[in-house]
Amino acid sequence: MTPFPVRTALTIAGSDSGGGAGIQADLRTFSFHRVHGTSALTAITAQNTRGVTRVDVLPPEAVTAQVDAVASDMRVDAVKVGMLARRDIIEAVAERLGALSLGPVVLDPVMVSRAGSRLIDDAAVEALRALLPRAAILTPNRHEARLLAGMDLETLEDMREAARRIHRMGPKAVLVKGGGMQGALRGTDVWFDGVSLETLAIEPVETPNTHGTGCTLSAAIAARLALGASPLEAVRRGKEYVTAALRYPLAVGHGNGPIGHFFPLIPE
Repeated sequence: MTPFPVRTALTIAGSDSGGGAGIQADLRTFSFHRVHGTSALTAITAQNTRGVTRVDVLPPEAVTAQVDAVASDMRVDAVKVGMLARRDIIEAVAERLGALSLGPVVLDPVMVSRAGSRLIDDAAVEALRALLPRAAILTPNRHEARLLAGMDLETLEDMREAARRIHRMGPKAVLVKGGGMQGALRGTDVWFDGVSLETLAIEPVETPNTHGTGCTLSAAIAARLALGASPLEAVRRGKEYVTAALRYPLAVGHGNGPIGHFFPLIPE
């Protein structure tokens, strides 16, 4: 039997024991798009739908060894970078991304949760700023964009200005996500690539089960890039996928559940 010709994506991120976000969400998203998923774990989290109870961060050498193992054997058509947790891991990943010949990088700058909780310290934030020029697409949420741009985000024009400011820090394109915005701006994202300034709006899906949406979006964008889509088209298709998955949330756990990454298989 002739092997199926498949594109490959690499996710560099943390593990979610509850299966809703992180590496687990990324690999499900890659599979949905018929992209072979590979991974480099940065941290192991003990978490479920109600929260995180423990985080164990891997040594940077363990992270880069995983990246090297994949890159030495397979063509990596796109990379999704998520939770890096600590300055030493960020610096190690930045060095490997510069040294290896990999596909475009989608960087989800996991610094602040959508609810506004700070996830990394100041030293890690500064190291992450130095990583921005490696990104083909950067996908900060409202609070991360505020931290990077140094301004509050309350209006659509605020989102646009933040995208402009962050773009000047080096990423080829910026997608400021509006999931944490209020009112009519919820679900509205702003794209800026230095030339095109686009407002990407969807009809919000009313569900408390939104765990993993940020991870899933960046992974879906990476999958689309691996398949050959242009950056803006990859973002549009990624948003469509996340919106569809939000309409089929999974009834697991007693807190905020995950979205339905495999929604075509879920019965009506």
